[in-house]
Amino acid sequence: MTATAPPDSMRAITFRLVGLLFLVELASGILQGYYVPLISDIVRYLHIRDADYNWFEAAQLLVSALTVPVLAKLGDMVGHKRMLLVSTALTALATWGLVLTHEFWGYLIAFALAGFYTVWLPLEVALIFDRGRRTATGASQTRRAAGYLVVALEAGAIAGALGGSAIFSAVGGSVPLALIAPAVCVTLVFFVILLGIPESEPVPGRSLDLGGFLLLSLGLLLITGGLTFLRVNGPGAWWVWVLIAAGVLTFLPFGRFELSRRDPAIDLRVLKQPSMWPVQLTAGLFGISVLGAQTPLSTFAGTDPRNGYGLGLSSGQRSIVIGVYLVSLIVGAVLFPLLSKRASPRVALIVAAFLVAGGYLALLVLHADTAEVVACMVVAGIGSGALVAALPAAAAAAAPRGQTGIAAGLTNTTKTIGGSFASSVFGIVLVAGAAGAAGAAAGTAASLAGYLAVWAICGGGALVAALLLFVVPRLAFADAEPEVAGPPQA
Repeated sequence: MTATAPPDSMRAITFRLVGLLFLVELASGILQGYYVPLISDIVRYLHIRDADYNWFEAAQLLVSALTVPVLAKLGDMVGHKRMLLVSTALTALATWGLVLTHEFWGYLIAFALAGFYTVWLPLEVALIFDRGRRTATGASQTRRAAGYLVVALEAGAIAGALGGSAIFSAVGGSVPLALIAPAVCVTLVFFVILLGIPESEPVPGRSLDLGGFLLLSLGLLLITGGLTFLRVNGPGAWWVWVLIAAGVLTFLPFGRFELSRRDPAIDLRVLKQPSMWPVQLTAGLFGISVLGAQTPLSTFAGTDPRNGYGLGLSSGQRSIVIGVYLVSLIVGAVLFPLLSKRASPRVALIVAAFLVAGGYLALLVLHADTAEVVACMVVAGIGSGALVAALPAAAAAAAPRGQTGIAAGLTNTTKTIGGSFASSVFGIVLVAGAAGAAGAAAGTAASLAGYLAVWAICGGGALVAALLLFVVPRLAFADAEPEVAGPPQA
């Protein structure tokens, strides 16, 4: 006879934990949506150009790519709640820094450091999985909880976008006063985590592989930095390609070094398993569309149809379209655990990837009016919402005990790299298309071709991801046998 954790007690703990983490992800969504409607006002306040704001976003993506693996690994070592507190404290300090700064470099540093919030979701997934691993439904509980967290994330993004404009108007157009709201929000979340969320149970005897993380950080820095400069300097700058190539080559000594370590930064033996590498690669391919396609879609919607393409929507109308897309993400996040239960997690992942592919590939022919574009975005949004929730949960379920945090965190890192790649390539494609259109007798053919190339890349990447997921074993990510709380008794 074996002693296991009481199921009712475990469900109550998980429900309370998810409720508190729901508030954390709500704050994460607010951070992602709040600053967007204020970009033009922030640009004027800092006395910079509109294009300079791209550096803020690029710096935050870079900080995210570099810090998420380290913080996630430290969560596995010393406790996921502890690292959630550390990352929240750093994010709170950064958001208060945005309130106090009034020049470009100060805002750049503060906005970049605010990117520590990107590790919240991987740490939350690891916390939930740790609480549920003693039951026979730990993996399914994690999938369901991750769906709720994505609902909070997207609801927060909607609230942040609406609240940013409203608060800015309420404080008389004062940028510093308007930026107080997200800083207060993150500060309150810190105390929610400190007082309400229980700690996970890290595996003792772990060590931090500093050499491995230095090599990993160097490779990521060269790749993401090279992609950023590619977007700024264009493909004609040869040294940009040298940076990217050097970053890729860095992973050769990194791999050899990691295979020689007893407790590596990233366990490549786990990463090469058929239940893990397709998930991580899917996250990178998914990042192309979920992080890279939103700006092109917004600019296409705002383009005057007299140019031969575009929807000619006002900023208010574009906000409504974006809101519909965010709601479709929520729908996808809610539907994923239901489909996983009726079919299997593997099937649900494949269906979600095909939906993303279908939505973007359909835009190649359905882009003549608003209804067609919105319908395609909703299809892609449902698939995207499912993948945002599913990928970290699937990685956590596929990882051995003591590696759930780093496995979930890597889905964020690979997604960020995919988004950086997409932003750079899409910027070049659209600029080249606009230049071609300007010199073409036909008017807009090349510019439309640029948008079609963007959608083809997004849809193609998602289609490749869907096919790769067929490699995953049929019963992967399913609920495991419950862990025992004590030794068997005769």
